[in-house]
Amino acid sequence: MANGRMPLDEVLMIIAIGAYVAGALALLVYFFSRSEWLRHLAIPLAIAGCVAQFGQLLARYEITHIWPLLNLYGSLSLFAAVAVLIFIIFAFRYDLWFAGGFVLGLAALFLAYAITWNEGTMPAVPSLQSYWAKIHVPLVVSSYAAFMVSFVISVLFLVKYYFERSLAGQSVMPASGAAAAASGNSGAQWLNTMPSLAQLDVLIYRIVAVGLPLLTLGIITGAMWAHESWGHYWQWDPKETAALFSWIVYAIYMHLHTRNAWRGMRTAWVSVIGFLSIMFCYFGVNLWISGLHSYKV
Repeated sequence: MANGRMPLDEVLMIIAIGAYVAGALALLVYFFSRSEWLRHLAIPLAIAGCVAQFGQLLARYEITHIWPLLNLYGSLSLFAAVAVLIFIIFAFRYDLWFAGGFVLGLAALFLAYAITWNEGTMPAVPSLQSYWAKIHVPLVVSSYAAFMVSFVISVLFLVKYYFERSLAGQSVMPASGAAAAASGNSGAQWLNTMPSLAQLDVLIYRIVAVGLPLLTLGIITGAMWAHESWGHYWQWDPKETAALFSWIVYAIYMHLHTRNAWRGMRTAWVSVIGFLSIMFCYFGVNLWISGLHSYKV
């Protein structure tokens, strides 16, 4: 902070977090009440937060002249920004605003955690000073962001699925939720305002179909970067292994989704497991396990 002024990138970060928190609160209330004015209030907040975040990354680069995605602070900022961007695109296309409180809430939490990793303007180590950093990192982080959005929709799918199953007396009857709503069940009436299970299932699939190609390209470009920096395309580093495991989980998801017997509840659980593996790849490996990609000191 020079001359008592907060740097522009930090101002934009605060604006983004504030917009996400306010938008999340509005959309969480909208999720339960379906009051349209809350949705109309939250949409510009979500957009403003997303724009502020991308502006923050650009401002940080202009101020420091250091690529901002080479530490956890920068990558988490991109992660949250792209997650919100993907959500906004799908929300406008498929009216997903009912899920926005959870997406924006997670984005705000990740941003708040990112601030604790702000290391200032230290230059990157030599192995990270490569053009591959501008290709590999955005691809991988964007795939994580897509998987976060699919995770939120998967959890909502499972909530709706198990509630409808309980109404049907442990037998899976697709019309049971609508029937219960018609009979005056308030919980069923509320869940009936969400898209159908079939619609949610398709949405999960389409969002995963965005994330998996990004992760595939991320792994490939990571191998190219590793060969340039360390002389080997693949070394079974913990990060590489964890990323491969996550890729396999989502590849299994895509395959199982072609099977009618597996589509729905089972694939939703695979999506949840996939995101948990992504979180371990992102945080568990980087923070707790020593390796070439570790943030451990």
